[in-house]
Amino acid sequence: MNNVKNESEEKKKKKKEIEREEELTTVLDGVNNDNEDLKRVQPWNKQITVRGVIASILIGSIFSVIAMKLNLTTGITPNLNASAALLAYIFIKAWTKLLHKFGMVSAPFTKQENTMIQTCVVACYSIAIGGGFGSYLLGMNIKTFELSGGRSTEGNTPSSIKEPGIGWMTGFLFLVCFIGLFVLIPLRKILIIDYKLTFPSGMATAVLINGFHTRGDKMAKKQVRGFIKSFSMSFLWGFFQWFYTAKEQCGFSQFPTFGLQARKQTFYFDFSLTYVGTGMICSHIVNLSLLLGAVLSYGMMWPLIRKLKGDWFPSDMPESSMKSLNGYRVFISIALLLGDGLYNFIKILRITIVNVHTRFNTKNLNSAGGANEEKGPSDLRQDEVFVREGIPMWIGAVGYVTLAIISVIAIPFIFPELKWYFILTAYIFAPSLAFCNAYGAGLTDINMAYNYGKVGLFTIAAMSGKENGVIAAMAACGLFKSIINVSCILMQDFKTGHLTLTSPKIMLLSQAIGTALGCIVSPLSFFMFYKAFDIGNPDGEFKAPYAIIYRNLAIIGVQGFSALPQHCLQLCYGFFAFAIGVNLVKDISPKRIGKWMPLPTAMAVPFLIGGYFAIDMCVGTAIVFVWHKINSNKAELMVPAVASGLICGEGIWTLPASVLALAKITPPICMNFLPA
Repeated sequence: MNNVKNESEEKKKKKKEIEREEELTTVLDGVNNDNEDLKRVQPWNKQITVRGVIASILIGSIFSVIAMKLNLTTGITPNLNASAALLAYIFIKAWTKLLHKFGMVSAPFTKQENTMIQTCVVACYSIAIGGGFGSYLLGMNIKTFELSGGRSTEGNTPSSIKEPGIGWMTGFLFLVCFIGLFVLIPLRKILIIDYKLTFPSGMATAVLINGFHTRGDKMAKKQVRGFIKSFSMSFLWGFFQWFYTAKEQCGFSQFPTFGLQARKQTFYFDFSLTYVGTGMICSHIVNLSLLLGAVLSYGMMWPLIRKLKGDWFPSDMPESSMKSLNGYRVFISIALLLGDGLYNFIKILRITIVNVHTRFNTKNLNSAGGANEEKGPSDLRQDEVFVREGIPMWIGAVGYVTLAIISVIAIPFIFPELKWYFILTAYIFAPSLAFCNAYGAGLTDINMAYNYGKVGLFTIAAMSGKENGVIAAMAACGLFKSIINVSCILMQDFKTGHLTLTSPKIMLLSQAIGTALGCIVSPLSFFMFYKAFDIGNPDGEFKAPYAIIYRNLAIIGVQGFSALPQHCLQLCYGFFAFAIGVNLVKDISPKRIGKWMPLPTAMAVPFLIGGYFAIDMCVGTAIVFVWHKINSNKAELMVPAVASGLICGEGIWTLPASVLALAKITPPICMNFLPA
């Protein structure tokens, strides 16, 4: 028996050695192929193709629907850049194979074309995430008006209601998003080449794309197979679950995994493979922070505050009222978000100022840290392509000024409450804010556009008065956030293009196509959900938690702290200080301690909507943890593909589910759980 065991162990060792040799060979082949690719780069007009545009439209539309679902359920959306690059690779490879079967020859699939598709897709689905459909735009409707206290809340007047509409939403997005493309064009060389900012997300995407096109087909085929398997499983599981959801509170999503009492406090696993996949993409600390927030709020605080009914708030008032338990949920979430946002805002601003000051003092623009670095032939070639395919500075200046004039004239027709001089002021300050944000994101990978948007929200709310302040503040928030966010995403994509030898002209054109597509597809996908499901219902699936958060931020900006229920202000002070304190400990403590500090922004979401999705995401993080323990190399390769499949499969099932809901076709079975 021992001899047999020894032989099997020797076979396993030999197998592992062979696999390591194969991996090393593919990496060396990739390096050689990359050096050859440096010698020949297609001209910019050959890097964009018809098939690439078609792929961008299809994948971008799919991702917009997926991002919209995530946005309208919990508001937590992972970075899908890697998924976009992977799906682009799968789509074009399938396209070329199909043509070959019919005896047709197609042009080779290059990493430049892969980058172009990925850029277009990211620009498209970013509108679904950052366009305000789950936050400031939805926060204007009558349901959120009523949830935030209705007429009983000072400043929350009936005139501060604007119902969603495809026409005005599309027009507003075109006005505030497109201008972001032109803000930082004159500074692209400084940020990417001179300052050598890393833009970690853009760099990671470039490494992935380069890997697809240099490692050979073996690695890519493994990822494709993993994606297809997880996609099929997720789609079929979504289809199977649908049969048991004839009414609300029915189906696997209400399965009392930890018992009926735990389910009442939102602690259950709802079998959502979308959020399992999201948990696989998000870092461990994000998922654990979500779980901590759920335990702290729904496990401890809300049951205790509920017992104080009749003391802290009237006993006859429903929990959904802003003067009741829901007020504590909303405003404590806001305190965590503002504390975390303010700390990081000041931190990133300080890093930006210190770094820029250091560069000016040393008069050295060729180093990230103030010291000269030797550049290899690969780096020089990347810089050469990036500079050679330059975008004239006048395009940025003329584009920005022209669109600013159009916006100053047109936006007051959509939002009469937002005066033209507020818009003009915003466009005067936006370029400097966009530079600070892009510089900070290049150093830290933290996009602070949402916090700049909140600064605009509070400023305009305070200046507009109680009658017009709420709508004007939320519209101004969208204006600031969209310009700063789009310009930052473009810089990240420029970094990806720089590392994949893709022309900046193509990157700008791809971003423009994706932005235009997003401004059209996102309102349509929003209305598909808005008409088919009960959006904004705090007890339903599509809670859209950020809608009520943003409306209450505007109300606080208009009327001050009088909107808070009893003793809520003291709790808010405590959690605001907690958010700042956690960040301080994280930054000043040793790395081995700091890496375990929770993220207050992640903790804030379960305070409002519960712990069920945090459990889903922790299941995802557990899968990744175990996978890395068993086979770290395979996990590194396969986790993005499998997670993307899980997210896309159930996300695509949303389309037929929405059509069935609109057609009034209900599932045949209700599966529910009751006490004995």
